[in-house]
Amino acid sequence: MPMPKKFFQARSQSNSPNRSILQVLCILIGITGVLLFIIAVSRGRIGAESKCKYGKPLSVSVVWDKSDGSSGGSDRLGFVSGGDQKRRKVMGFVGIQTGFASVGRRKALRKTWMPSDHQGLQRLEDATGLAFRFIIGKTSDASKMAELRKEVEEYDDFLMLDIVEEYSKLPYKTLAFFKAAYALYDSEFYVKADDDIYLRPDRLSLLLAKERTHSQTYLGCMKKGPVFTDPKLKWYEPLGYMLGKEYFLHAYGPIYALSADVVSSLVALRNDSFRMFSNEDVTIGAWMLAMNVNHEDNRQLCQPECTATSIAVWDIPKCSGLCNPEKKMLELHKLESCASSPTLPSDEDE
Repeated sequence: MPMPKKFFQARSQSNSPNRSILQVLCILIGITGVLLFIIAVSRGRIGAESKCKYGKPLSVSVVWDKSDGSSGGSDRLGFVSGGDQKRRKVMGFVGIQTGFASVGRRKALRKTWMPSDHQGLQRLEDATGLAFRFIIGKTSDASKMAELRKEVEEYDDFLMLDIVEEYSKLPYKTLAFFKAAYALYDSEFYVKADDDIYLRPDRLSLLLAKERTHSQTYLGCMKKGPVFTDPKLKWYEPLGYMLGKEYFLHAYGPIYALSADVVSSLVALRNDSFRMFSNEDVTIGAWMLAMNVNHEDNRQLCQPECTATSIAVWDIPKCSGLCNPEKKMLELHKLESCASSPTLPSDEDE
């Protein structure tokens, strides 16, 4: 069928130059638009890669809102940088306590039992149900903060707290850690670990997954010991007069775990309602005395050498962790009994 003539009707000759100019302009505008689109897409890809080479970052920075009294005087989670505030479900969250002077320790850990890359951390979490992050505070030293930011960008395995990193303030950091971990992770257990122990994540996973009749669990390598009242000693306790001659039962500091019910109770209380002792492990132990918790003693969390059942290895009682950890960590990892032994002991070992 012939098309209507109006579609083929030519315009007068006098309009042809204008038509040609219009066509050229349209072509130029089209080419310019395509080029701008290509440039925009390229810049977007480059920007995304420079901001986060892993896609979704694992490291987060937690900042606390200081209440004005309307919330009962407690601090609350205010802002999470590098992530969202939706609680992530895991079986256990392991916070490896570290500091600005522990760069070498973190390098040793990443060369041994802890993965050094984003994908490795995710595979470990998938295999064990445990999420691992280094826990660190802040400092007024700009150069140290700059170096930390570089390390975070490279490894993406930190949880940064809005609290000054200082040895004498470890009880405060520990409380801030549990509150931040609870806000970010929906976990059955929250584990505090130091950066100078050799750990078997697979065996720790089995320990945490064990059936328990008590929902409030304080899990660790339990001890008692003398209260040091001499200011010249390392473990001097200024509040020793309140404690007597011997400490109450509490877990060694290098590694211990609190169940979700216990941590939720800590989170609900005001910060200034806690008594802080000089030593972090004693402080946690004192809080546990005030709660109806089950003290679960497990000696596999404080073994001096790797065995078929050891979970955490450190130089007890000589050091509160591994002596010379940067060197010892690498030495232990070369041993088959440490790095390559089965998760569960064989029948021959029993």
